[in-house]
Amino acid sequence: MTATCTSCGKEIQGVAEDTAFLERFGVSHPGECAFCLWRRLLAFWVFGKFRKTKSALSGKTIITTFGEEVKFPLYDRTEWVSDAWDPLAYGQEYDPSRSFFAQFKELQDRVPHPQQSGTNNLRSDWCDDVWSSKDCYLIRSLLGCENLYYGYRDLRCKNSVDLVFCFDVESSYDCAYCFKDYKVRHAFDARDSMESAFLYDCRNVQNCFMCWNLRNKRYHILNKPYSKEAYFEELKKYDLRSRKSVDALKTEFAQILAKEAVHRVNYNVKTVSSLGNFLEECKNCYDCYFIQFAENNRHMFRGLYMKDSIYGVGTIVEKGLYSVVDNECYDTIATMHCDKCRYSAYLDFCEECEYCFGCVSLRKKKYCILNKQYSEAEYRALLPKIKESMVKIGEWGKFFPYAMAYGGYNFSHANAFFPSMKKEVEKIGGIWEEVRETAAADGISGSALPDRIDDVSDDMPQKQIICPRTGWRFNIAPGELAFYKSHGIPLPQYHFDVRILELFKPLTWIRPFVANCVFCKKETTHYYPPEAGYQKIACEDCYIKEVS
Repeated sequence: MTATCTSCGKEIQGVAEDTAFLERFGVSHPGECAFCLWRRLLAFWVFGKFRKTKSALSGKTIITTFGEEVKFPLYDRTEWVSDAWDPLAYGQEYDPSRSFFAQFKELQDRVPHPQQSGTNNLRSDWCDDVWSSKDCYLIRSLLGCENLYYGYRDLRCKNSVDLVFCFDVESSYDCAYCFKDYKVRHAFDARDSMESAFLYDCRNVQNCFMCWNLRNKRYHILNKPYSKEAYFEELKKYDLRSRKSVDALKTEFAQILAKEAVHRVNYNVKTVSSLGNFLEECKNCYDCYFIQFAENNRHMFRGLYMKDSIYGVGTIVEKGLYSVVDNECYDTIATMHCDKCRYSAYLDFCEECEYCFGCVSLRKKKYCILNKQYSEAEYRALLPKIKESMVKIGEWGKFFPYAMAYGGYNFSHANAFFPSMKKEVEKIGGIWEEVRETAAADGISGSALPDRIDDVSDDMPQKQIICPRTGWRFNIAPGELAFYKSHGIPLPQYHFDVRILELFKPLTWIRPFVANCVFCKKETTHYYPPEAGYQKIACEDCYIKEVS
């Protein structure tokens, strides 16, 4: 069975298998490929600029990443979970003569939402989607972290700056996809390593500099071994306290990796009967990316502990369809930012609900439709009628249209993986958010900052800095400056969101390419785009022979 994606026109792979999987949810194939579906789902996951605003309930100052254009009221999260308001007061009758999505949108625009996600945090107000963390600043998607500045999707990390997709990393800087590292900087895919800089695909290395594909090594520079004394003497030739020097080294290292490093066809670890990339401890996962500890999934995109699910992003779910940043949900369809919900569909920011349909910001509720309370008998009688009406107009079993996203496509996770221009976004019915940045009277350009960390004055945190790439304002926080000085790291010249998205780029390489292994010439599927310029892409067997 084959089909053509209604959005991009490309052939959809695995239609028969997807259809059989979707039958468990009582829905038909959506007619779109996984990439187009992910793009739509990710458009509902905000990656906006942090800003101050006022709680619509109390007027207290709150911090959010929702844009100024958002229509629904924003409450401080502690107020949102309180008894100071009743989400059932916004309930409305279902109108069978109108589109369900249109009715849901009206409800969504009226019902208050929490200004950010995350609980059990301490001194981490300038964060979003942060859980059980403390003393974190301007950072997103954290769990169990402490004293972090700027980053995305970090677990159990401490005392670091600019980390993306890192687990158990401490006292490190400018790292992506790194695990169990200490005092490492400028690294990608480094594991169990310490006191090193400029690493790529290294395991259990210590005191290594500008190295790749190393295993269990110490005192190496450019993959060449040195004695301990000679290593530190040679290292003096590289001025890591100068931003210009570091930028030049980054350029040089990227060129070396393109020509010399052996690149495995994927980054999967301990994975069985699965297809995709950045998978760890997964089994029977088809066309999945960035997931750990998962089993029996199809087309899932970023998450943990997922099972029997399809078409989801950023989730911890079992038996979920179209799940967007959900936590511990079970048997759900089209749910967004929900926590511990079950047997429900088309929910937005609901917590601990079951048997609910088309509801917004409900907590601990049961048998509700469009935020209106029903008896169990009434709920079970009305729900089939709604589904029947949705089937007739093509809404049932589909995810929400782009027009219902919280904010601009350009300030969502979708733009990181599927970058688009304003006209293209508007053509698909999406929202584009115009950037409003007021000029700082005393701001200085990031390009005018001192080149060397030794020349930075202690009053730097009081200065406004203008990003030379975007024009966005930012500053150097006191704790951040202390980190740079103690580790000998030059000041960054670009806005922190620019830096994080730059670090994130290699993690957006999710489209498969077919090529021959550079060693055995066997045809393989890999995920490195042509613009990466990698010359040594190896199949799994040859990679093990060359690197281990």
